[in-house]
Amino acid sequence: MITVRRAGERGHADHGWLDTRHTFSFASYHDPAHMGFRALRVINEDRVAPGTGFGAHSHRDMEIITYVLEGGLAHKDSMGNGSVIRPGNVQRMSAGTGVIHSEFNASDAEPVHFLQIWILPDRTGLPPSYEERQLAREEKRGVLRLIAAPDDRDGAATIHQDARVYASVLEPGERLNHRLPPGRHAWLHLVSGALALGDLALAGGDGVAISGEPALSLTATAPSELLLFDLA
Repeated sequence: MITVRRAGERGHADHGWLDTRHTFSFASYHDPAHMGFRALRVINEDRVAPGTGFGAHSHRDMEIITYVLEGGLAHKDSMGNGSVIRPGNVQRMSAGTGVIHSEFNASDAEPVHFLQIWILPDRTGLPPSYEERQLAREEKRGVLRLIAAPDDRDGAATIHQDARVYASVLEPGERLNHRLPPGRHAWLHLVSGALALGDLALAGGDGVAISGEPALSLTATAPSELLLFDLA
């Protein structure tokens, strides 16, 4: 079964300093039909104005992945971590028993554009932890590059869930295939560009839930970037 979540159907809020779109219910946006998919709970596409950001706030019992598309995002947390996350960086923070962090646009002149992803952990009460991985754009070109997984194989960030997150950058005409063994599901998030999933045309911001399909075949019809979540 393939179910499309079109970009324009997502929740949207414009706070002036923050323009945000929610694939699933989040904050004041609530849609009982879109509370997440399997262990995937949040995909927020955020644009933060120069010199602004999210002040110190807390999380617990969530695997949080930050994927920057443009600009730089300055991160600080109660574990003592502090850095500027830029395109090519993958940040993973396991909130566990509790962590406080802040996220600000690192520039006073340019906006920052990023995805924040929440995945439910396979158990609660974990010690908080943090890591960053650096991936050159070339590593994602024409392939499904593993960026997060239950272990650190292939240099992936480690998440506490039976989920694997892949990133890819495609040129028009390039094709990807991904097999889904029985019992596995997938969520495809098209970051930008245009793709064909079989006969289904997708545009930037679209999402697709996939269950009961043995394999996926994706063909880029424009320069594209995507994330693919392989989920139990």
